[in-house]
Amino acid sequence: MTRLTLSNPDQIPGIALVLAAFFLTVAPLLQGQEPAEQEPVASTASVSPTGTTAPAEVGELPATVVSSTPTVINDRVPTPVRTESTVAVFDTIEVPGKDQSLLGIAASPSMGRASAGELMERPYLRRGELLEVVPGMIITQHSGGGKANQYFVRGFNLDHGTDFAVFADAMPVNQRSHGHGQGYADLNFLIPELIETLDYTKGPYFADLGDFSTAGSAKFGLYDIIPHGTASLSGGMDDYFRFLFMDSAVLGHGTLSTAFEYNHYDGPWVLEEDFEKFNGFVKYYWESGVNRYSLTGMAYHGEWTATDQIPSRLVRNGVIDRLGFVDPTVGGDSERYSLSFDWIHEGDRSTTEVNTYVGHYALDLYSNFTYFLNDPVNGDQFNQVDDRVFAGLRITDRRDNELFGREGEFTVGLQSHHDFIDEVGLHNTSARRRVSTVRSDEVYEMNVSGFANQELALNDWLKVNGGVRADLYHFDVTSLSGLPANSGNDTAVMVNPKLGVVLGPWQDTELFFNWGGGFHSNDARGVTLRVDPATGLPAPAVDPLVRQWGTEIGARTELLKNVTSSVSLWHLESESELLYVGDAGTNEPGPATERYGIEWALYWNPTDWLRFDSELAVSEARFRNEPVDRYVENAVPVAFSAGVTAGKATGPYGSLRARYFSRRPLTADESVLSRDSLVFNARAGYRQEKWDVYVELLNLFDTDANDIEYYYESRLPGEPVAGIADTHYHPMEPFTLRTGVAVHW
Repeated sequence: MTRLTLSNPDQIPGIALVLAAFFLTVAPLLQGQEPAEQEPVASTASVSPTGTTAPAEVGELPATVVSSTPTVINDRVPTPVRTESTVAVFDTIEVPGKDQSLLGIAASPSMGRASAGELMERPYLRRGELLEVVPGMIITQHSGGGKANQYFVRGFNLDHGTDFAVFADAMPVNQRSHGHGQGYADLNFLIPELIETLDYTKGPYFADLGDFSTAGSAKFGLYDIIPHGTASLSGGMDDYFRFLFMDSAVLGHGTLSTAFEYNHYDGPWVLEEDFEKFNGFVKYYWESGVNRYSLTGMAYHGEWTATDQIPSRLVRNGVIDRLGFVDPTVGGDSERYSLSFDWIHEGDRSTTEVNTYVGHYALDLYSNFTYFLNDPVNGDQFNQVDDRVFAGLRITDRRDNELFGREGEFTVGLQSHHDFIDEVGLHNTSARRRVSTVRSDEVYEMNVSGFANQELALNDWLKVNGGVRADLYHFDVTSLSGLPANSGNDTAVMVNPKLGVVLGPWQDTELFFNWGGGFHSNDARGVTLRVDPATGLPAPAVDPLVRQWGTEIGARTELLKNVTSSVSLWHLESESELLYVGDAGTNEPGPATERYGIEWALYWNPTDWLRFDSELAVSEARFRNEPVDRYVENAVPVAFSAGVTAGKATGPYGSLRARYFSRRPLTADESVLSRDSLVFNARAGYRQEKWDVYVELLNLFDTDANDIEYYYESRLPGEPVAGIADTHYHPMEPFTLRTGVAVHW
């Protein structure tokens, strides 16, 4: 297949031609339509649980919403507006969207909310790419589709989730002391059509966010009531098939929503991926006076064969295809089941929210990254196992108050999370046959956290936000693999202050200052480590909690008509990059790091049917206190995304998106750099009230860029015993076409 490599700068001018062609094709189809009827939006009103508009309470910060209310194409009861999204008060935002006005609402320049419409209009290859709606965030993959994605944001190579917290409603997704990596966040259990909003933050400035949230956070708000019944079928290249059914029905005093998804995909790989997954969803929602309740059950199971990253020398020498493989027996299976209960009580001047959840998670993963470097006979394949029950509770109370004669809002909360891990293990295997055990442990890990936050409007142009968060962690490890020295327990406490200042608005512009402390926890096995499980030699334990400090200044403006823009300069220091290395079964204490950068987002809505967006993130990540400059490996210096979306509630529609990330250091001295990447995705279709037909063109220009690259030693049969240092990469999937049809009722 002939491919166009857009990472060559000489080809960039062609982008303008593609955009122009898109506008010329789609715009004439839309210009002949009548403008969609718009409902007026009150700038100082909130939405009651029944969907009616009520006057704003005294002391409530007014919202100035510039987005138009979307056409309602069903007669179902609208989902009540959520009253909390992290520490920011989003309860007066009636029309979610990244282009909305957040003047008087947002607590920082880099936070925001994406709507269901924005998520569904984006073409995406894999489930994790839903997070690319977060400005500056990059989602890739270095293995099979059933494995958690690789995340990049703010100078972090987040691996599979460390330092970026993800939530489904109030339930955390990140897994602590996970078999494959600390903070592992697999999004395969989410059904995209069930997501009503995605609220995101950046930085450690928010008192209600704790572990893993230093770089940022994302909260997927799931529908309480599915907007309309849907049955959809989609298919595409490389044996892609997806079926979805979802609907809501009145049951007793509430509404029962159900959804089921089946998905199969072989991928373009020489070794068929055979990724198969099932998702189920049930939610019962009801109201009683000023109380709202929901009970939600979710179930996921997936299994796959993986094509891990491959050594570039094999492709360069023509031994394997670029989409080829080395070990045909890697892959795995995973499952996640959860039950959660949410209760919201709304008083005249207060809101109390209680969330509790319990679930089961399991992963059985086989990988091979170094082939025959460590074991020339059996090979270096290893099996990582994780089998746990998790449970948690969150209680939050927000109420209007008065302090020093000024109106404000006080929030206090309690959070607790528990992991009962029957086994988290690392085993040496050959063709999925267990050869030996590196280590296997039973782990109990818990935390109890309390936080308080005070928002205060000192006058009409100055608002302050001060908070504090305290976290208590307990780790208890029991070795199951004959290493009693690595059994033990430990307890750690950390307190972090938070501060935010908002100035304005002046000329529809606000200025922000944010500062705060954050942290991420380390793997419990590293906290109690005494003996290296691979060598049997003494090994130092790691600190249970790693402290981080962040600062951000920025601005958000709506000075230009139909344009929303924000810019932020940020700085982040971490005491250590200490992490449990799941691939090696040990811990590697790393030096302190420093990251800083700038982000700029611009959203323009010239008409009610046309939207443009662009997001630029520039950052640098270095190790601190080193005798020479050393860069953090795989930290992306420049990330840029842009798109255009055209279409109304009915009729033709389309979306064209571009994503670029720059070359990045694969070694700390920058002697080896990765390639850069530029990829285009497109989606177009035609929709009416009861149906929707669409086509997606992924990697539109068939670029041969890579999703991920690493530089390390590996060995193949016949190569030197010490191995060969080489770039190992997982290629970006080539051009892919998918199409589908959805029927609504």
